[in-house]
Amino acid sequence: MAEDAAQDAVEAAIKQWPLEGVPDRPGAWITTVARRRAIDNLRRQRVGRDKAAENARLLERLIKRDPHEAALTETALRDDQLRLIFGCCHPALSIEAQVALTLRCVCGLRTQEIARALLTTPATMGQRISRAKNKISTAAIPFVIPVDSELLQRTSAVRHIIYLIFNEAYLATSGEELSRADLAEEALRLGRLLTRLLPDDPELLGLLSLMCLSHARRRARTSAAGDLVLLADQDHSKWDDMLLVEGRTALESAMRLRPIGPFQLQAAIAELHTSGSQTGGTDWPQIIKLYDRLVDLQPSPVAKLNRIVAISMTLGPLSAIDELMPLAAELSQYQYFHSTLADFHRQLEQFSTAIPHYEQALSLTSLEPERRFLLGRISQCRRGDTGDSH
Repeated sequence: MAEDAAQDAVEAAIKQWPLEGVPDRPGAWITTVARRRAIDNLRRQRVGRDKAAENARLLERLIKRDPHEAALTETALRDDQLRLIFGCCHPALSIEAQVALTLRCVCGLRTQEIARALLTTPATMGQRISRAKNKISTAAIPFVIPVDSELLQRTSAVRHIIYLIFNEAYLATSGEELSRADLAEEALRLGRLLTRLLPDDPELLGLLSLMCLSHARRRARTSAAGDLVLLADQDHSKWDDMLLVEGRTALESAMRLRPIGPFQLQAAIAELHTSGSQTGGTDWPQIIKLYDRLVDLQPSPVAKLNRIVAISMTLGPLSAIDELMPLAAELSQYQYFHSTLADFHRQLEQFSTAIPHYEQALSLTSLEPERRFLLGRISQCRRGDTGDSH
Protein backbone atom coordinates (compact mmCIF):
# COMPACT_ATOMS: atom_id res chain seq x y z
CA MET A 1 0.00 0.00 0.00
CA ALA A 2 2.85 2.37 0.82
CA GLU A 3 4.48 1.73 -2.55
CA ASP A 4 1.23 2.34 -4.42
CA ALA A 5 0.51 5.51 -2.45
CA ALA A 6 4.01 6.85 -3.13
CA GLN A 7 3.67 6.05 -6.83
CA ASP A 8 0.32 7.86 -6.97
CA ALA A 9 1.87 10.88 -5.29
CA VAL A 10 4.76 10.99 -7.76
CA GLU A 11 2.31 10.74 -10.68
CA ALA A 12 0.31 13.61 -9.20
CA ALA A 13 3.52 15.67 -8.92
CA ILE A 14 4.41 14.99 -12.55
CA LYS A 15 0.99 16.28 -13.61
CA GLN A 16 0.66 19.26 -11.23
CA TRP A 17 4.14 20.72 -10.80
CA PRO A 18 4.64 21.75 -14.45
CA LEU A 19 1.37 23.72 -14.16
CA GLU A 20 1.56 25.00 -10.57
CA GLY A 21 5.30 25.10 -9.97
CA VAL A 22 7.53 22.98 -7.73
CA PRO A 23 6.62 23.44 -4.04
CA ASP A 24 9.18 24.75 -1.54
CA ARG A 25 9.41 21.36 0.14
CA PRO A 26 8.89 18.75 -2.59
CA GLY A 27 9.54 15.79 -0.29
CA ALA A 28 7.00 16.94 2.24
CA TRP A 29 4.47 17.56 -0.55
CA ILE A 30 4.86 14.01 -1.87
CA THR A 31 4.69 12.53 1.64
CA THR A 32 1.48 14.42 2.42
CA VAL A 33 -0.20 13.41 -0.83
CA ALA A 34 0.90 9.79 -0.38
CA ARG A 35 -0.49 9.75 3.17
CA ARG A 36 -3.84 11.07 1.94
CA ARG A 37 -3.96 8.45 -0.81
CA ALA A 38 -3.19 5.72 1.73
CA ILE A 39 -6.01 6.94 3.98
CA ASP A 40 -8.39 6.89 1.02
CA ASN A 41 -7.32 3.33 0.26
CA LEU A 42 -7.95 2.29 3.87
CA ARG A 43 -11.42 3.77 3.69
CA ARG A 44 -12.11 1.83 0.50
CA GLN A 45 -10.92 -1.35 2.20
CA ARG A 46 -13.36 -0.70 5.03
CA VAL A 47 -16.13 -0.49 2.44
CA GLY A 48 -14.84 -3.77 1.03
CA ARG A 49 -15.02 -5.40 4.46
CA ASP A 50 -18.61 -4.22 4.80
CA LYS A 51 -19.42 -5.86 1.47
CA ALA A 52 -17.65 -9.05 2.60
CA ALA A 53 -19.85 -9.06 5.71
CA GLU A 54 -22.88 -8.71 3.47
CA ASN A 55 -21.67 -11.71 1.43
CA ALA A 56 -21.27 -13.66 4.69
CA ARG A 57 -24.90 -12.97 5.52
CA LEU A 58 -25.89 -14.21 2.07
CA LEU A 59 -23.79 -17.32 2.68
CA GLU A 60 -25.58 -17.90 5.98
CA ARG A 61 -28.90 -17.92 4.16
CA LEU A 62 -27.42 -20.35 1.64
CA ILE A 63 -26.36 -22.69 4.45
CA LYS A 64 -29.95 -22.96 5.59
CA ARG A 65 -30.97 -23.91 2.06
CA ASP A 66 -28.15 -26.33 1.14
CA PRO A 67 -25.39 -26.90 3.75
CA HIS A 68 -23.23 -29.09 1.46
CA GLU A 69 -23.19 -26.59 -1.40
CA ALA A 70 -22.52 -23.76 1.04
CA ALA A 71 -19.49 -25.54 2.49
CA LEU A 72 -17.91 -25.96 -0.94
CA THR A 73 -18.64 -22.33 -1.87
CA GLU A 74 -17.22 -20.96 1.37
CA THR A 75 -14.02 -23.00 1.02
CA ALA A 76 -13.44 -21.82 -2.53
CA LEU A 77 -14.14 -18.18 -1.80
CA ARG A 78 -11.83 -18.13 1.20
CA ASP A 79 -8.85 -18.49 -1.13
CA ASP A 80 -7.21 -15.06 -1.07
CA GLN A 81 -5.67 -15.34 -4.51
CA LEU A 82 -8.96 -16.30 -6.14
CA ARG A 83 -10.61 -13.41 -4.30
CA LEU A 84 -8.04 -10.97 -5.67
CA ILE A 85 -8.40 -12.35 -9.20
CA PHE A 86 -12.15 -11.79 -9.11
CA GLY A 87 -11.50 -8.30 -7.75
CA CYS A 88 -9.15 -7.45 -10.61
CA CYS A 89 -11.76 -8.66 -13.09
CA HIS A 90 -14.12 -5.80 -12.30
CA PRO A 91 -16.36 -4.91 -15.27
CA ALA A 92 -15.27 -1.25 -15.03
CA LEU A 93 -11.92 -2.38 -16.52
CA SER A 94 -11.45 -3.54 -20.08
CA ILE A 95 -10.82 -7.28 -20.58
CA GLU A 96 -7.22 -6.51 -21.62
CA ALA A 97 -6.68 -4.45 -18.45
CA GLN A 98 -8.27 -7.11 -16.24
CA VAL A 99 -5.98 -9.81 -17.57
CA ALA A 100 -2.80 -7.70 -17.50
CA LEU A 101 -3.39 -6.33 -14.01
CA THR A 102 -4.19 -9.72 -12.51
CA LEU A 103 -1.19 -11.45 -14.03
CA ARG A 104 1.11 -8.68 -12.78
CA CYS A 105 -0.27 -7.80 -9.36
CA VAL A 106 -1.90 -11.04 -8.20
CA CYS A 107 0.06 -13.79 -9.90
CA GLY A 108 3.45 -12.07 -9.87
CA LEU A 109 4.33 -12.51 -13.56
CA ARG A 110 6.81 -9.99 -14.92
CA THR A 111 5.73 -7.46 -17.53
CA GLN A 112 7.91 -9.23 -20.12
CA GLU A 113 6.18 -12.56 -19.41
CA ILE A 114 2.72 -11.01 -19.70
CA ALA A 115 3.64 -9.25 -22.94
CA ARG A 116 4.82 -12.55 -24.43
CA ALA A 117 1.62 -14.30 -23.37
CA LEU A 118 -0.55 -11.61 -24.96
CA LEU A 119 1.61 -11.15 -28.10
CA THR A 120 2.48 -7.51 -27.43
CA THR A 121 5.54 -5.49 -26.34
CA PRO A 122 6.67 -4.99 -22.73
CA ALA A 123 6.32 -1.20 -23.13
CA THR A 124 2.70 -1.49 -24.28
CA MET A 125 1.95 -3.95 -21.49
CA GLY A 126 3.51 -1.66 -18.88
CA GLN A 127 1.29 1.20 -19.97
CA ARG A 128 -1.79 -1.05 -19.90
CA ILE A 129 -1.04 -2.14 -16.32
CA SER A 130 -0.42 1.43 -15.19
CA ARG A 131 -3.72 2.62 -16.69
CA ALA A 132 -5.58 -0.25 -15.01
CA LYS A 133 -4.12 0.65 -11.59
CA ASN A 134 -5.08 4.29 -12.08
CA LYS A 135 -8.61 3.26 -13.04
CA ILE A 136 -8.95 1.18 -9.88
CA SER A 137 -7.72 4.13 -7.81
CA THR A 138 -9.98 6.77 -9.34
CA ALA A 139 -13.06 4.54 -9.48
CA ALA A 140 -12.51 3.19 -5.93
CA ILE A 141 -12.98 -0.41 -7.11
CA PRO A 142 -13.11 -2.76 -4.07
CA PHE A 143 -11.22 -6.06 -4.00
CA VAL A 144 -14.03 -8.34 -2.84
CA ILE A 145 -15.75 -11.45 -4.16
CA PRO A 146 -18.73 -10.20 -6.18
CA VAL A 147 -22.29 -11.24 -5.38
CA ASP A 148 -23.73 -14.16 -7.35
CA SER A 149 -25.31 -11.93 -9.98
CA GLU A 150 -21.86 -10.49 -10.86
CA LEU A 151 -19.83 -13.64 -10.31
CA LEU A 152 -20.74 -15.27 -13.62
CA GLN A 153 -20.02 -12.04 -15.53
CA ARG A 154 -16.40 -12.18 -14.38
CA THR A 155 -15.84 -15.91 -14.79
CA SER A 156 -14.76 -15.69 -18.44
CA ALA A 157 -11.92 -13.29 -17.60
CA VAL A 158 -10.86 -15.41 -14.60
CA ARG A 159 -10.74 -18.53 -16.81
CA HIS A 160 -8.57 -16.70 -19.31
CA ILE A 161 -6.20 -15.51 -16.58
CA ILE A 162 -5.75 -19.01 -15.14
CA TYR A 163 -5.08 -20.24 -18.70
CA LEU A 164 -2.37 -17.61 -19.20
CA ILE A 165 -0.78 -18.45 -15.84
CA PHE A 166 -0.60 -22.09 -16.94
CA ASN A 167 0.80 -21.12 -20.34
CA GLU A 168 3.69 -19.28 -18.70
CA ALA A 169 4.24 -22.30 -16.47
CA TYR A 170 4.10 -24.80 -19.34
CA LEU A 171 6.63 -22.88 -21.42
CA ALA A 172 8.60 -20.27 -19.48
CA THR A 173 9.53 -16.94 -21.05
CA SER A 174 13.21 -17.28 -20.20
CA GLY A 175 15.72 -19.16 -18.07
CA GLU A 176 17.32 -22.58 -17.85
CA GLU A 177 14.14 -24.58 -17.20
CA LEU A 178 11.62 -25.35 -19.94
CA SER A 179 8.67 -25.12 -17.56
CA ARG A 180 7.77 -23.83 -14.09
CA ALA A 181 6.19 -26.65 -12.10
CA ASP A 182 5.31 -24.44 -9.12
CA LEU A 183 3.37 -22.01 -11.30
CA ALA A 184 1.61 -24.87 -13.10
CA GLU A 185 0.53 -26.36 -9.77
CA GLU A 186 -0.83 -22.96 -8.73
CA ALA A 187 -2.85 -22.67 -11.96
CA LEU A 188 -4.21 -26.19 -11.42
CA ARG A 189 -5.11 -25.37 -7.80
CA LEU A 190 -7.00 -22.25 -8.87
CA GLY A 191 -8.71 -24.17 -11.68
CA ARG A 192 -9.86 -26.88 -9.28
CA LEU A 193 -11.11 -24.29 -6.79
CA LEU A 194 -13.06 -22.49 -9.47
CA THR A 195 -14.49 -25.79 -10.73
CA ARG A 196 -15.82 -26.51 -7.25
CA LEU A 197 -17.37 -23.06 -7.24
CA LEU A 198 -18.94 -23.49 -10.70
CA PRO A 199 -19.16 -27.27 -11.34
CA ASP A 200 -21.42 -26.99 -14.40
CA ASP A 201 -19.30 -24.50 -16.37
CA PRO A 202 -18.32 -26.43 -19.54
CA GLU A 203 -15.43 -24.14 -20.46
CA LEU A 204 -14.01 -24.27 -16.94
CA LEU A 205 -14.05 -28.07 -17.08
CA GLY A 206 -12.40 -27.85 -20.50
CA LEU A 207 -9.67 -25.61 -19.09
CA LEU A 208 -9.05 -27.95 -16.16
CA SER A 209 -8.83 -30.89 -18.58
CA LEU A 210 -6.39 -29.04 -20.84
CA MET A 211 -4.11 -28.17 -17.91
CA CYS A 212 -4.18 -31.71 -16.49
CA LEU A 213 -3.46 -33.39 -19.83
CA SER A 214 -0.60 -30.98 -20.57
CA HIS A 215 0.96 -31.00 -17.09
CA ALA A 216 0.81 -34.81 -16.98
CA ARG A 217 3.73 -34.90 -19.46
CA ARG A 218 5.97 -32.43 -17.57
CA ARG A 219 8.67 -34.96 -16.53
CA ALA A 220 8.99 -36.35 -20.05
CA ARG A 221 9.29 -33.00 -21.85
CA THR A 222 13.00 -32.62 -21.11
CA SER A 223 15.93 -35.03 -20.95
CA ALA A 224 18.14 -35.57 -17.91
CA ALA A 225 20.39 -32.82 -19.31
CA GLY A 226 17.44 -30.42 -19.56
CA ASP A 227 17.12 -30.59 -23.34
CA LEU A 228 13.72 -30.38 -25.04
CA VAL A 229 12.09 -33.71 -25.97
CA LEU A 230 9.34 -33.64 -28.60
CA LEU A 231 6.04 -35.42 -27.96
CA ALA A 232 6.81 -38.23 -30.42
CA ASP A 233 10.06 -39.03 -28.56
CA GLN A 234 8.79 -38.81 -24.97
CA ASP A 235 9.02 -41.68 -22.47
CA HIS A 236 5.38 -42.44 -21.64
CA SER A 237 6.36 -44.10 -18.36
CA LYS A 238 7.24 -40.64 -17.07
CA TRP A 239 3.72 -39.32 -17.67
CA ASP A 240 1.51 -38.74 -14.62
CA ASP A 241 -1.32 -41.29 -14.87
CA MET A 242 -3.39 -39.60 -12.14
CA LEU A 243 -3.38 -36.30 -13.99
CA LEU A 244 -4.27 -38.05 -17.25
CA VAL A 245 -7.29 -39.65 -15.58
CA GLU A 246 -8.32 -36.33 -14.03
CA GLY A 247 -7.97 -34.57 -17.39
CA ARG A 248 -9.95 -37.19 -19.31
CA THR A 249 -12.68 -37.26 -16.67
CA ALA A 250 -13.00 -33.46 -16.79
CA LEU A 251 -13.11 -33.57 -20.61
CA GLU A 252 -15.91 -36.15 -20.61
CA SER A 253 -17.92 -33.95 -18.24
CA ALA A 254 -17.19 -30.85 -20.31
CA MET A 255 -18.27 -32.42 -23.60
CA ARG A 256 -21.64 -33.41 -22.13
CA LEU A 257 -22.40 -29.73 -21.52
CA ARG A 258 -23.28 -26.96 -23.97
CA PRO A 259 -22.29 -24.78 -25.61
CA ILE A 260 -18.97 -26.13 -26.85
CA GLY A 261 -16.25 -23.51 -26.40
CA PRO A 262 -12.54 -22.96 -27.15
CA PHE A 263 -11.18 -24.59 -23.97
CA GLN A 264 -13.23 -27.74 -24.54
CA LEU A 265 -11.90 -27.95 -28.10
CA GLN A 266 -8.29 -27.39 -27.02
CA ALA A 267 -8.65 -30.08 -24.35
CA ALA A 268 -10.07 -32.50 -26.94
CA ILE A 269 -7.10 -31.77 -29.21
CA ALA A 270 -4.68 -32.34 -26.31
CA GLU A 271 -6.37 -35.67 -25.57
CA LEU A 272 -6.03 -36.80 -29.20
CA HIS A 273 -2.33 -35.88 -29.15
CA THR A 274 -1.85 -37.73 -25.84
CA SER A 275 -3.75 -40.90 -26.75
CA GLY A 276 -2.27 -40.89 -30.28
CA SER A 277 1.26 -40.71 -28.89
CA GLN A 278 0.51 -43.62 -26.55
CA THR A 279 -1.00 -45.82 -29.27
CA GLY A 280 1.29 -44.72 -32.10
CA GLY A 281 -1.55 -43.48 -34.32
CA THR A 282 -2.58 -39.83 -33.99
CA ASP A 283 -5.95 -39.01 -35.59
CA TRP A 284 -4.81 -35.97 -37.56
CA PRO A 285 -8.02 -35.56 -39.64
CA GLN A 286 -10.04 -35.34 -36.40
CA ILE A 287 -7.55 -32.85 -34.95
CA ILE A 288 -7.94 -30.69 -38.07
CA LYS A 289 -11.74 -30.76 -37.68
CA LEU A 290 -11.41 -29.62 -34.07
CA TYR A 291 -9.04 -26.83 -35.12
CA ASP A 292 -11.54 -25.77 -37.79
CA ARG A 293 -14.18 -25.34 -35.08
CA LEU A 294 -11.68 -23.59 -32.80
CA VAL A 295 -10.69 -21.09 -35.49
CA ASP A 296 -14.37 -20.40 -36.19
CA LEU A 297 -14.96 -19.62 -32.52
CA GLN A 298 -11.64 -17.94 -31.79
CA PRO A 299 -9.82 -16.90 -34.97
CA SER A 300 -6.50 -16.08 -33.31
CA PRO A 301 -3.32 -16.28 -35.39
CA VAL A 302 -1.85 -18.84 -32.97
CA ALA A 303 -4.85 -21.16 -33.39
CA LYS A 304 -4.49 -20.82 -37.15
CA LEU A 305 -0.78 -21.65 -36.90
CA ASN A 306 -1.49 -24.80 -34.90
CA ARG A 307 -4.15 -25.83 -37.40
CA ILE A 308 -1.62 -25.48 -40.22
CA VAL A 309 0.83 -27.73 -38.35
CA ALA A 310 -1.89 -30.39 -38.18
CA ILE A 311 -2.55 -29.94 -41.91
CA SER A 312 1.15 -30.53 -42.64
CA MET A 313 0.86 -33.94 -41.00
CA THR A 314 -1.75 -35.03 -43.55
CA LEU A 315 -1.07 -32.99 -46.70
CA GLY A 316 2.66 -32.44 -46.30
CA PRO A 317 4.83 -29.36 -45.66
CA LEU A 318 4.44 -27.81 -49.12
CA SER A 319 0.69 -27.27 -48.73
CA ALA A 320 1.26 -26.07 -45.17
CA ILE A 321 3.73 -23.39 -46.29
CA ASP A 322 1.13 -21.93 -48.67
CA GLU A 323 -1.38 -21.69 -45.81
CA LEU A 324 1.18 -20.33 -43.36
CA MET A 325 2.50 -17.35 -45.33
CA PRO A 326 -0.63 -15.13 -44.94
CA LEU A 327 0.12 -15.11 -41.18
CA ALA A 328 3.66 -13.75 -41.66
CA ALA A 329 2.90 -10.11 -40.87
CA GLU A 330 0.69 -10.90 -37.88
CA LEU A 331 3.18 -13.31 -36.32
CA SER A 332 6.45 -11.66 -37.33
CA GLN A 333 7.60 -11.47 -33.69
CA TYR A 334 6.27 -14.89 -32.70
CA GLN A 335 9.15 -17.35 -32.54
CA TYR A 336 7.01 -20.43 -33.26
CA PHE A 337 5.92 -19.00 -36.60
CA HIS A 338 9.55 -18.88 -37.70
CA SER A 339 10.50 -22.26 -36.23
CA THR A 340 7.43 -23.87 -37.82
CA LEU A 341 8.20 -22.38 -41.22
CA ALA A 342 11.81 -23.51 -40.85
CA ASP A 343 10.66 -27.04 -40.01
CA PHE A 344 8.55 -27.19 -43.16
CA HIS A 345 11.50 -26.14 -45.32
CA ARG A 346 13.80 -28.61 -43.52
CA GLN A 347 11.37 -31.47 -44.22
CA LEU A 348 11.48 -30.45 -47.91
CA GLU A 349 15.31 -30.48 -47.71
CA GLN A 350 15.37 -26.76 -48.47
CA PHE A 351 18.08 -26.27 -45.87
CA SER A 352 19.41 -22.88 -47.02
CA THR A 353 15.88 -21.48 -46.73
CA ALA A 354 15.24 -23.13 -43.36
CA ILE A 355 18.37 -21.81 -41.61
CA PRO A 356 17.45 -18.07 -41.61
CA HIS A 357 14.03 -18.88 -40.14
CA TYR A 358 15.60 -21.01 -37.39
CA GLU A 359 17.99 -18.12 -36.70
CA GLN A 360 15.06 -15.69 -36.51
CA ALA A 361 13.29 -17.99 -34.03
CA LEU A 362 16.53 -18.22 -32.06
CA SER A 363 16.70 -14.43 -31.78
CA LEU A 364 13.18 -14.34 -30.32
CA THR A 365 13.67 -16.78 -27.44
CA SER A 366 15.50 -16.44 -24.12
CA LEU A 367 14.68 -19.97 -22.98
CA GLU A 368 17.83 -22.08 -22.92
CA PRO A 369 16.29 -25.50 -23.79
CA GLU A 370 14.66 -23.92 -26.85
CA ARG A 371 17.89 -22.20 -27.84
CA ARG A 372 19.80 -25.49 -27.69
CA PHE A 373 17.06 -27.22 -29.68
CA LEU A 374 17.09 -24.55 -32.40
CA LEU A 375 20.90 -24.58 -32.58
CA GLY A 376 20.67 -28.33 -33.07
CA ARG A 377 18.22 -27.85 -35.94
CA ILE A 378 20.55 -25.31 -37.56
CA SER A 379 23.42 -27.81 -37.29
CA GLN A 380 21.23 -30.49 -38.87
CA CYS A 381 20.45 -28.21 -41.81
CA ARG A 382 24.11 -27.37 -42.34
CA ARG A 383 24.83 -31.11 -42.49
CA GLY A 384 21.92 -31.64 -44.89
CA ASP A 385 20.08 -33.80 -42.34
CA THR A 386 16.25 -33.65 -42.09
CA GLY A 387 16.22 -35.42 -38.71
CA ASP A 388 13.84 -38.17 -37.64
CA SER A 389 11.24 -36.13 -35.68
CA HIS A 390 8.98 -33.32 -36.84
